Amino acid sequence: MKGIAEFVKERRKEVGLTQEEFAERAGVALTVIRKIEQGKTNLHMDKVNLVLNMFGHELAAVSSKELKETQS
Repeated sequence: MKGIAEFVKERRKEVGLTQEEFAERAGVALTVIRKIEQGKTNLHMDKVNLVLNMFGHELAAVSSKELKETQS
């Protein structure tokens, strides 16, 4: 499964945007884009979702019960 860092970087490049341009369009600081693409783990979910929403995706909390059910 592709990680968020790889997904965001690949998609951003596919649409031909620099990190700065992408941050501006997503409504987040440049440092947020850099941290996501570097795979940092100490990010706020709302900021990550602003970025993922640019591609029609979002993160959501999943309970361990739901996770087990989808793996069965």
